[in-house]
Amino acid sequence: MASPTSAERSAVDPARDPAARAWRHIVRLEKVDMTFGKVRALSQVDFEVGRNEIVGLLGDNGAGKSTLIKIVSGVLRPTGGSIAVRDRPIDLRHYSVRMAHELRIETVHQGQSLGEKQPLWRNLFVGRQLTGRFGFIDVKREKEIADRILRQAIGFRGAGITAESTVRDLSGGERQGVAIARAMHFEADLIVLDEPTAALAISEVRKVLAFVRGVKAAGRAAIYIDHNLAHVHEVADRIVILDRGRVVAQLARGDVDLQELTARMIALHEGSAHAPG
Repeated sequence: MASPTSAERSAVDPARDPAARAWRHIVRLEKVDMTFGKVRALSQVDFEVGRNEIVGLLGDNGAGKSTLIKIVSGVLRPTGGSIAVRDRPIDLRHYSVRMAHELRIETVHQGQSLGEKQPLWRNLFVGRQLTGRFGFIDVKREKEIADRILRQAIGFRGAGITAESTVRDLSGGERQGVAIARAMHFEADLIVLDEPTAALAISEVRKVLAFVRGVKAAGRAAIYIDHNLAHVHEVADRIVILDRGRVVAQLARGDVDLQELTARMIALHEGSAHAPG
């Protein structure tokens, strides 16, 4: 496997190249194709996320949303097209989940798995433990940082929740908050949020949407996927609509109200339902 190029290394660490600090797009896909045998999941897709931008990704089941975010997060390598991170081209031969993490791209999956019986500080640092000079886990430091994250990034103040609390003490919305805060702590410039409000009560949904707004307030960017159009319209700066593997619309939130967006998605669904297989 080839080693990362100097451009890719500077995309990871902008300090390597001052010009890298002036990037406009955290990620940009151009003319991306993805096929699985004879099935074309994505076709000539252009997709980008700007600095400190929340992009809502909409589409029916099978539209290509999951395939697109798997490509962004390094799970899949496209069969055609190109990817740039911080406006620097990436060699797709060695793009992977690990490289995506190094490029500060993190994904919070639907129903993100957290250790139910483990304290929050362990969940926040799982797989990325802080160690001391002799290689032992620095438990004290992890707990201190976890407490700071819970108070500042998530806002668990006076709720009886500390770094020692277990995941099972949290509501569904709070669990998503922990997963989002974990990504932010590891300095993700782009956080992919895959159906973060699925199966949550209304009160918990409001918490998650507040966490998403917190991502933008912290200067980060996000791709937000949700079947609930109202949620997407509320938090997204721009909305991208996929249909049968193609981008069919890109809309600034100010250019479309919720009623118009709903009508557009219904028409798209009805058109897809009557299209030939």
